Amino acid sequence: MTTMNLKGNWNEIKGKLKQKYGQLTDDDLTFAEGKEDELLGRLQKRLGKSKEDVRKEIEEF
Repeated sequence: MTTMNLKGNWNEIKGKLKQKYGQLTDDDLTFAEGKEDELLGRLQKRLGKSKEDVRKEIEEF
């Protein structure tokens, strides 16, 4: 997952994550350039998955 790919498709990915995981909020899905680890950490905590699992799931979208 590169910053460019994530940034370019983030709105679409964010919508899919919210559909799949109804408990996620906009705050959980806030993406700031250069802060990918922070985003993965928030999602890891909310979903109870490892960072690698969260990263793989985002890349699949």
